[in-house]
Amino acid sequence: MQHMIRKGRLAPFLLVLLAVAACRSTLDPVVPAGQAAYGSIEGPAQEVRDSAYLLQSGDKISVTVFQEPDLSVSDIEIDGSGLLNLPLIGSVAAAGRSQAELAGDIEQAYARRYLRNPRVAISIVEATPRVVSVEGEVNQPGAYELKPGATLLAALAMARSPTATAKLDQVIVFRTLQGQRMGGRFDLQAIRSGSAPDPQMMDGDVVVVGYSRAAGIWNDILRAAPLFNTFVLLDNNR
Repeated sequence: MQHMIRKGRLAPFLLVLLAVAACRSTLDPVVPAGQAAYGSIEGPAQEVRDSAYLLQSGDKISVTVFQEPDLSVSDIEIDGSGLLNLPLIGSVAAAGRSQAELAGDIEQAYARRYLRNPRVAISIVEATPRVVSVEGEVNQPGAYELKPGATLLAALAMARSPTATAKLDQVIVFRTLQGQRMGGRFDLQAIRSGSAPDPQMMDGDVVVVGYSRAAGIWNDILRAAPLFNTFVLLDNNR
């Protein structure tokens, strides 16, 4: 069942984002198109993976080292720095890794000094809720729990779809990648027809559909990002 996390608290945050976007000096005037847009979403380290669930701080997992019960740990939480503390090998970076990637990292760490051909399995005990916020011309705006692998179309479905008057070629997604605020314009008609990929959502994404009452700011964004399926840096003065 899809759950709405909160509603009616996003307007101030969106105004800040839109105000930043209105300052043209902070917008990159050269906007990549087509596949380059999806590369921008992924970021330099391919932060978005189509099918993998990426672990994050607060997730509780179990680490099973086959035939090594003393090294196996159940119900361990990834700390605020994104690390796990495991027997013998100490801290291991877990946040931002898939289960398979983390298992491989742990296998390599044990193989370097302690075990021959270790085999490790990672299972999720309890995942920290991810949230995507959907605003603008949708039937039920608000913030929703983001399921693993959820895409832009799935996020809009949780918000009960765009309204009849929504401008489907004016959908903007705000995202933070490696500390940088990004914004991209997407065409839902192209995505629905299969002529453009359906981008995967990330925790903290903000989706704004259609026309904004702050018309001048909205038009500034559209002029800065005239091409579809593209993420552009909104704030490079960090």
